[in-house]
Amino acid sequence: MSQVFMEDGRFVPVTLVKTVGGELNVELENKDVVVSGVSKGKGFTGVMKKWGFSGQQKTRGQSDRTRHAGSIGSQTPGRVLPGKKMAGRHGNQQVTIKGLKIVKVDTERGEVMVSGPIPGARNSKISIKVLEGQKEGREEDQK
Repeated sequence: MSQVFMEDGRFVPVTLVKTVGGELNVELENKDVVVSGVSKGKGFTGVMKKWGFSGQQKTRGQSDRTRHAGSIGSQTPGRVLPGKKMAGRHGNQQVTIKGLKIVKVDTERGEVMVSGPIPGARNSKISIKVLEGQKEGREEDQK
């Protein structure tokens, strides 16, 4: 992560992306992009880290089960229902982030500066897709 100062004085947090192959042109600046990559793997994690569970109480007879999930279901139907939030492998999945912009293109160094965070570890491979058919000055629906 880094930051770029714009002409109007404000700064924008950016991520520097080195390009491998392909051609870069300055016309990509200020275009909306979709960035996808593989997130950082965190290994086998418990329910507090993986799902944000608050854990069990620390007192009132509790001994060593403070970071556990608790009950995993009722006696009927006698099985664990699909999609139950449990401990397991965390991260290392395909992640797509929308709503990012290309702030600046450096053709000499082969770098693209993308606003905001990008999924994955350093030097990992990502995919950047420019959204075609953008409407100038688009407005979101207000409900």
